[in-house]
Amino acid sequence: MLNTEDLKHIKKEIEESGILNYHVLESMADWVRVVDRSGTIIYANRAIKAALGEDIVGGKCYVAYGKEEVCNFCITERTIDTGEVVQKEETIYGRQFSVKSSPVTNKKGEIFAAVEVFRDVTRERKLELELIERNKKMQRDLAVARKIQEKILPEAGNKYNLDIDYLYSPSEMLSGDIFDIFQVDEDHLGIYIADVSGHGVSASMMTMFIRQSMRSIKDEIFSPSLALKELQTQFFKLNLEVDRYFTIFYGIFNKSTYEFRYSNAGHNCMPIVYSEEGEIDLLELKGYPIISLLEQVNYDEKSLLLKKDDKILLYTDGVTEVRNKDGHEFGVEGILNLLEKNRGATVLEIEDNIIRFSWGEQEDDIAIVLLKVI
Repeated sequence: MLNTEDLKHIKKEIEESGILNYHVLESMADWVRVVDRSGTIIYANRAIKAALGEDIVGGKCYVAYGKEEVCNFCITERTIDTGEVVQKEETIYGRQFSVKSSPVTNKKGEIFAAVEVFRDVTRERKLELELIERNKKMQRDLAVARKIQEKILPEAGNKYNLDIDYLYSPSEMLSGDIFDIFQVDEDHLGIYIADVSGHGVSASMMTMFIRQSMRSIKDEIFSPSLALKELQTQFFKLNLEVDRYFTIFYGIFNKSTYEFRYSNAGHNCMPIVYSEEGEIDLLELKGYPIISLLEQVNYDEKSLLLKKDDKILLYTDGVTEVRNKDGHEFGVEGILNLLEKNRGATVLEIEDNIIRFSWGEQEDDIAIVLLKVI
């Protein structure tokens, strides 16, 4: 321990250094102490004395914490040796402190001590841990939701007189894209693909609305255009904000006659019909998106006659709007060019072309559905 005379001498030297203002330090709520090269506390302000005891001045810095040995990493020693401002966190009697050490110099500019400022960050660290735990729980919940979202997708393979293949790739944990294939009656299949504005949880909740509504509507309304009109009416009743909307292409396939009747609610990614040797056609049809601004909307409807081995490619704008390093979009042209070169391209081959074209991370949800009449 330092004696009284030593402390007076040191205090005078600190005061003469002009670095510390005792009036300011004594009024601070943060703990402040000055430690010399030997690790001895040569000054402590009122706040730290009230917490750790009046007798800490003159004692070793680590003893004030209730420790028996010096710290593994001494920021004071580092500061005095290098002149750096060093910071670390220290647990003191069950509370967490952020400690910052700064050099103290004499008149000659020589570093003879370090001033340490202790800020209690216990509450902040507790909140951080709570946020981490909540985030972990949210991630677990999202993982379950994603698994459910994937499980409700139709089965791939030969089914309903169709060979079904698809790619489903969310840009985040959950997707705002959805598609479905379901039995309308003994002879007819319902087929749709939809793209919800936005991403994440809210968008995925809207995909559940679409799935539930379409499965309910198909039992009462046979016409694709009338089905979309009813879907618009049901969505309007939700009274959501105007920035919540979705696009959807819906068709009904007759397994006996191969007739395909379809309607479109704002889905600009026009489905493509093609075969190994025939022409490549876009199913162009315009219509308003499903949005809360309008209670009732009328939609047009068209039909075409498919034949065996014809293919229908459905997709969302996560495919067409992907950009390369020059900022150019893949576009519908990119899909058409690919199919011109390779009519037998699988979903995985289409995905590979998109990946090779793109630059950077996937920014939007991607859904691709490839149907072949068998």
